[in-house]
Amino acid sequence: MTEENSLGRLDDDDYPAFTMGRAAEILGTTPAFLRAIGEARLITPLRSEGGHRRYSRYQLRIAARARELVDQGTPIEAACRIIILEDQLEEAQRINEELSRATKSRHGAEA
Repeated sequence: MTEENSLGRLDDDDYPAFTMGRAAEILGTTPAFLRAIGEARLITPLRSEGGHRRYSRYQLRIAARARELVDQGTPIEAACRIIILEDQLEEAQRINEELSRATKSRHGAEA
């Protein structure tokens, strides 16, 4: 991979660009917190060839949401479950909207 292609991947939300230490620093938390949300299956970091955890920007946003809930007093397991349910709701609403638009355009074509 060329250097130009490698640097371009940094704009990719799913590219695992951050080490555990850097991710914890960015979030203002500890590596233990990141391990805990990984154990709760909220996020699954990719592993480097050496086996070290690597996090994407997308995963850091999810972890930040978990930290926000935990900072408000929500137990970590409950915070992870809340975020998973929020994600499922958002996906269901997106699908519902797509189906609604498809139904409207189909009925508009029949008129």
